[in-house]
Amino acid sequence: MDSLLNVDILLPMLVGLPLIAAILTTLAKGHGLRASISIAVALIQLIIVVALLSWLSNGGTSLEAQHQRYSLGGWGAPLGIDLTIDGFSALMLALTATLTLVLTVYSRYYFFEPHAQLDKTARFWPLWWLLIVGINGLFLSGDIFNIYVTLEIIGLAAVALVALDGSRAALTAALRYLLVGLLGSLCYLLAVALLYRTYGTLDLAQLSVIAEPTAITWAALALITTGLLLKTALVPLHFWLPLAHGSAPAPVSAILSALVVKTSFYLLARFWLDALAPASTDYGLIMLGILGAAAIFWGSIQALRATRLKLMVAYSTVAQLGYLFLLFPLVLSTGDTRDAGLTGPAVSAIAYFIVAHACAKAAMFLVAGNIMRTFGHDDIARLHGLAKYMPLSLFTFAIAGASLIGLPPSAGFISKWLLLNVAIDAAQWWWVIIILSGGLMAAMYVFRVLNIAFISVDEKAQIEPKHLPTNKLPTIMPLCAFFLAMLTIALGFNAELILDLVTIGDDV
Repeated sequence: MDSLLNVDILLPMLVGLPLIAAILTTLAKGHGLRASISIAVALIQLIIVVALLSWLSNGGTSLEAQHQRYSLGGWGAPLGIDLTIDGFSALMLALTATLTLVLTVYSRYYFFEPHAQLDKTARFWPLWWLLIVGINGLFLSGDIFNIYVTLEIIGLAAVALVALDGSRAALTAALRYLLVGLLGSLCYLLAVALLYRTYGTLDLAQLSVIAEPTAITWAALALITTGLLLKTALVPLHFWLPLAHGSAPAPVSAILSALVVKTSFYLLARFWLDALAPASTDYGLIMLGILGAAAIFWGSIQALRATRLKLMVAYSTVAQLGYLFLLFPLVLSTGDTRDAGLTGPAVSAIAYFIVAHACAKAAMFLVAGNIMRTFGHDDIARLHGLAKYMPLSLFTFAIAGASLIGLPPSAGFISKWLLLNVAIDAAQWWWVIIILSGGLMAAMYVFRVLNIAFISVDEKAQIEPKHLPTNKLPTIMPLCAFFLAMLTIALGFNAELILDLVTIGDDV
């Protein structure tokens, strides 16, 4: 294929382009130049993903399977490194490109401070693009060792970004994040060694064909699950996430919650439902669902108790991640799903939920960042008068919160409706109760903030002048958050775009 819509060109570009951006932003002088380079690269990346989606939608799925794989250096599996793509990974790449562009534009203004130390912005942009290199590489990787490499890139870049502020809280959170990430990577790497020793290949597609339910395969799957659960921060392994997400700069918190924790879940779904599906057991799938249910309740309770807005949003991430793990018990209702890999109604519902949550949660973290920049704090009890001083940010928070709750016509409503349909069709009523209960608890902590925000400062005589707004935001910062929130509404009216994309390549 000689046109630009050639997978042999597009796939490596999605890894190479962010790497080039990391190098250029390291060499460039001045925040303005680094930000301009970053915005241009983010826009080009989005164009590449759109072209790739166009290729997949217009004939890509009718080609031979090898046309959806790109072998670096011409060395294919099992010796070389293959880049692969299907509907699920294409959706994650599209989500990554969209959020990267919006968050890059936001970061251009978030980190622009006339008296700020230049080394902070100089460190941010290269680390930002190394993080994107790892995320794109993970979604495209076709072998399990290359996935390990991308996990390390993501983990080290994320830790450095969390520590960017240099405060005691940020450094403590980063150190905890680093230790947890290294432990998770070690578990994963041990599993890679076991699988290679047993099957002689690292290729995901080949493993899905030759893997057998043996003791070694079960041990490898257990190690992979332990390592990735640490990185995903599923209860009870969530202890590092609230502090890390709550202490990081706003755009970093947004991408950590929207994308980084989803990469580990994406891999868990790949291994449990595809690559090592013969070794997955009904008991294991149900246990993952139970942990997900526990996360929904525990994360929501902690969000209700949080005193800081960013911490509340971080605990909300713990809760919302629990919904993703309902995928595993729900696939038991459709026996063909476990045999066919990442396909079926449960997978489609979870894929839609990932997109809805990513947009809403990124918007909420940006709103929290805007409030901190304007008021100098994010203490929930001291946000009286927010509706008067920051009406657009409050409206954005309300829209994003409505999506988390699952109110129509948001994308969050569609995703929970799809999950409810799968659970009802399978007669698994206990998951229906959990999904509805989680929505009610989300409403409680969202409306708690909205209630305080609408109380006028004049009605609170004890509010000191220092608690009033002290800084004025550039217009683009609240607009970036508003765009992401409105995206959840737009996707609520166009659910078929995501649902059709997830099924691309299923027949290949």
